[in-house]
Amino acid sequence: MGSRKVSQIGGDQSGSLCAHRTEEGGTTLKDQVIPKATAKRLPLYYRYLRILNNSGKQKVSSTELSEAVQVDSAPIRRDFSYFDEAAPLELSGYGYDVEALMNFFAKTLNDDHMSNVALVGVGNLGSALLKDKFHQSNSIRISAAFDVNEDIVGRIVDGIPVYPLSDMAEQIKLQQIDIAILTVPAESSQPIADDLVKSGIKGILNFTPARLHAPKSVLVQNVDLTNELQTLIYFLHANSQDENK
Repeated sequence: MGSRKVSQIGGDQSGSLCAHRTEEGGTTLKDQVIPKATAKRLPLYYRYLRILNNSGKQKVSSTELSEAVQVDSAPIRRDFSYFDEAAPLELSGYGYDVEALMNFFAKTLNDDHMSNVALVGVGNLGSALLKDKFHQSNSIRISAAFDVNEDIVGRIVDGIPVYPLSDMAEQIKLQQIDIAILTVPAESSQPIADDLVKSGIKGILNFTPARLHAPKSVLVQNVDLTNELQTLIYFLHANSQDENK
């Protein structure tokens, strides 16, 4: 995985996030407590900053960023203030330095460090994730998939080898995998999550409807597509009622 020191975002017991940056290039960013809402917006900012940098743009204002990423300019300025070493307060008519912010967020998000990811469950959703290949990031790749289906095990699916679950612990150690994506039936999710934790996994992206129990040292991010759809439908219905008043 390499020994170069890079920045990282890690969780604390309060539910906030702590940004840590090691000393590199003669500068050090002291520890900051970063709200989860801010941390979730960082990849969005970083992605747009990459687009701007590739187009040759050198400066960008919070107003421009607001229009592009559809986040109010005040939260953007507040988000950037947590990283004031890289993003000093915006000067009127001057804006933020695109390349400096992009490079800083690349380190903060570990985008200059390749992360191998395991995918457990190569069903319909798992297969779709294999096809996606995280094309918007050059630093994330699914390097191994695991399943119990004998028709899939031993094959290469969209360039990714599929191993039996019995090989999971060995491959996670061999490939130095820290993160796993879980797309298995709900009834299987907790036992598999337990096995992932025993194998050394530090973060789980959980696509199952089950809520997993894991040690505090293991971060679990839940993605409930049904819940997201129901929330969307609720707001659509609420907006429709407001328009009819």
